[in-house]
Amino acid sequence: MDLDLSLVRAFVATAETLHFGLAAKRLNTSQQALSKRIARLESLLAVRLFEREGGTRLTEAGERFEPAAREALAAGERAVAAARGRGRTVRIDVWGHLYAPMRTVAQAVEAFGAIRLEPGPARDWPSVADALLRGDTDLGFGRVHPLPDGRDAGLAQRLVRLEPVDAVVSASHPLADADELRPADLRDSTLWCPAELTRLDFLRRFADAFGITRRQDGPNLGLDHLVQHIRGDATCVTLFPADAPLPDHAGLRSIPITAPTPLYAWSLAWRESHRHPLLDTLLRGFTEAGRARRWLDYAPERDWLPEPDRTKLAGPAQR
Repeated sequence: MDLDLSLVRAFVATAETLHFGLAAKRLNTSQQALSKRIARLESLLAVRLFEREGGTRLTEAGERFEPAAREALAAGERAVAAARGRGRTVRIDVWGHLYAPMRTVAQAVEAFGAIRLEPGPARDWPSVADALLRGDTDLGFGRVHPLPDGRDAGLAQRLVRLEPVDAVVSASHPLADADELRPADLRDSTLWCPAELTRLDFLRRFADAFGITRRQDGPNLGLDHLVQHIRGDATCVTLFPADAPLPDHAGLRSIPITAPTPLYAWSLAWRESHRHPLLDTLLRGFTEAGRARRWLDYAPERDWLPEPDRTKLAGPAQR
């Protein structure tokens, strides 16, 4: 029989979420259309793949079918990439654009000139997770954190860099002349968050951990807007990676934070059922760059990481 990969994709999305509504949303279709695809696949295979009473769960046939279904999708994607001559291209979506994520990616891949990266239009981690699960991109790079409702199920990740962040204030801020600052020193300042705070997991956790109650957020209007806002408000402070470039330092002070030093965690993410042929090569590049530049240096008595990042660092080897 001919196996329609659109039906297989519907099955895999439903098997990963065990929820027809969530699977339909992931595939950008209606729940009715998804249900029809699953019913059509079950009819073609002459088996039931899901039990639908008392919650959605795989049948024994569904459990047997799932690994092979994932392989069929991966093989189909490889075939399309080969036909289009994309065998040496890696589609990568990055997020956290104000923190210049591509500078880290560039350092990791500079030794592999034969690899061509095709950047995608990502805005944030949830949108990249959805793109990875749909197969619209091969790799994501940014700060990975747990998503609600198990939306990141089916994704693997590798933490590749821990980057110290500085406090950035205007030259007229009361703390502007300090050589270094402790997180507690920022409690009388307003933490400026250059996007809706609900989308900025790192800044929210930092403020909660160190009792910074004055917080202001707004739309992400780019790095120039961030700089202008901090320069023009002597009460505000923001956090910025120590190595990331600011477009104009005039009227600003970038001050190291110590005791502890906050670290921003950068990770790679990909779909477990689709490992790009160049993924292992890229992972080696990040490992080598990280070893040479000490990207994963972490001392609990010296540094601060949000709890999810500490768990990843201390846990078993990542997939």
